[in-house]
Amino acid sequence: MKTWSLILAVVAWRFVSTVAWAADWPQWRGPQRNGISLETGLLKEWPKDGPKLLWQVKNIDFGYSTPSIVGERIYLLSNKGKDDEFAQALSVKDGSQIWATRLGKVGPNQGMPYPGARSTPTVDGEYLYVLGSDGDLACLERSKGKVRWQKNLRSDFGGKPGFWAYSESPLVDGDVLVCTPGGSKATIVALNKNTGDAIWQTPTPRGDAAAYSSAIVVDLDGTKQYVQFLQNGAVGVEAKTGKLLWQYGQTAKNSMANIPTPVAHDGLVYTASGQGGAGLVKLKANQSVVDAEPVYFQKKDLPNSIGGAVLIGDFLYGTNIKGLMCIEFATGKIKWQDKSVAPGSVCYADGNLYLHGEKGQVALIEATPEAYREKGRFAPPDQPKRAHTLAWAYPVIGNGRLYIRDLGVLWCYDIKDSK
Repeated sequence: MKTWSLILAVVAWRFVSTVAWAADWPQWRGPQRNGISLETGLLKEWPKDGPKLLWQVKNIDFGYSTPSIVGERIYLLSNKGKDDEFAQALSVKDGSQIWATRLGKVGPNQGMPYPGARSTPTVDGEYLYVLGSDGDLACLERSKGKVRWQKNLRSDFGGKPGFWAYSESPLVDGDVLVCTPGGSKATIVALNKNTGDAIWQTPTPRGDAAAYSSAIVVDLDGTKQYVQFLQNGAVGVEAKTGKLLWQYGQTAKNSMANIPTPVAHDGLVYTASGQGGAGLVKLKANQSVVDAEPVYFQKKDLPNSIGGAVLIGDFLYGTNIKGLMCIEFATGKIKWQDKSVAPGSVCYADGNLYLHGEKGQVALIEATPEAYREKGRFAPPDQPKRAHTLAWAYPVIGNGRLYIRDLGVLWCYDIKDSK
């Protein structure tokens, strides 16, 4: 009897752990870094004025950082002016601050447009990994924000950020932290997540600047690689050694800002930029290297906006300047397009797309290739004065709630279906 009780307890613990993992949003673009929440039981349609607003706070200070949600806490980056960029933890109950830890200055170009905190914290166990816009990379204790170790991508690795500073959200893969200093010395690096010590450093032939995208994990025929979108295009490096495996530059040509995170599935990798265009390559292992064979490319007519894209089944959903669109991932064939509240940033949960438009509106759209089917839209109240900036922060779903950030404001909505 005791043995069976122990077995049942272990099974229950694993079930609860899995459910919590599925409902949290612990890093950039969610649990699997692909813009998809595994949560279910959410509203299929919204009331006329949108879902219920649980709370909003206007004192989180400035920034474009998307929150991470784990358990009872919210983690994000913010800044006060140009001399104080910091990580902070808030309560999911009411948005009140629990702790704040300074990382460094906003930077590195003090004259650049749109200065401010950019990246999303990565939660891993009891620790938080954060990257400030001036290259200040730190591991913090989640409980109180205490610094465990800290590096600077420019001074420690000869890093070269893009014109609009560092915007990457760190990738944690097992015991490894992957980030992108940029430059000719260590374009991409893998660090020991416990100490910050370098495991390998990979320079690209052209010494690419870091650009503004975030790396993902891609498996090709049993070989793990990290895929990143740099100044001169997308690259894949071997996870174990950092060896450069392939490069693809078409979607980065004439582009000043390579921002969206790549989307990968079954050996296919999609990259896009507003000025360079959007395209798909097929990765094929060729002895000790990998060939990135172009499948399709379009200069303007595919999803290419700052807000990224999500792959649901065989179809990719994202925005461009004309609106939200659905395309067949493997061929680029357009299934439908609608202005909606686009351009904007997108995520997915429980059958629907959540779109945060750059002008501040939020829409719920059924994720189907059949047609554009809107299930509700609203505008969060008391939106900040943006001047020349837009609402660039991605929407986040965690534990039955929708979080929307816009500069110094954070809104929390109840999207759980109570029926």
